[in-house]
Amino acid sequence: MLFGCASWNNTEKGVAVGGGTGAAIGAVLGNKSGQAGKGAAIGAVVGGAAGAAVGIYMDKQAKKMEDIKDAEVERVGEAIKLTFDSGILFGFDSFSLTPDAQESILKLSEILNEYPDTNISIEGHTDNKGAYDYNQKLSVQRAQSVRNYLKMKGVEDSRLFTIGHSFDKPIATNDTDEGRAKNRRVEVLITATDVLIEKAEKGEIEN
Repeated sequence: MLFGCASWNNTEKGVAVGGGTGAAIGAVLGNKSGQAGKGAAIGAVVGGAAGAAVGIYMDKQAKKMEDIKDAEVERVGEAIKLTFDSGILFGFDSFSLTPDAQESILKLSEILNEYPDTNISIEGHTDNKGAYDYNQKLSVQRAQSVRNYLKMKGVEDSRLFTIGHSFDKPIATNDTDEGRAKNRRVEVLITATDVLIEKAEKGEIEN
């Protein structure tokens, strides 16, 4: 999926992942959990003090994620998006995490475990070299490899969702080596749960 980059500090904006992107993310995570509540409907807005509290919660973990090796960190509304180059995470035509990748995903798991009131969507992407179905399978396998390692490091399985996009969602041209390298990636999207929003509304988040 393609996302616009929001400003670093979104605390004052409340919880707002606008338009189609936020609604789509919310629908995916909501379908996974079987919930259609506030966290699932992430396109909605939580304003005032509750929104500010959620914003601080997300800002803090996003700041820590800046230290993860080889991860590009963006704030997308009140979500966090991490992008990993597949060439760093995996060998050629492989879905086994490299030692450097394991180090990065371990650091991510430590932060996710410190901030447990989030859902995590892991999305695999490829370039357009090779057959579509083969790339679809590889994109799913790579997303699942990241999920499995996070789970092994203590992240609750109920928080984790994976999807593969083959080469349907390029962020650069597939006509050059540089562009194809950018398209081979894994994106990790982190969003607030219903539990976090309910805590914020009750003033129960410790920031």
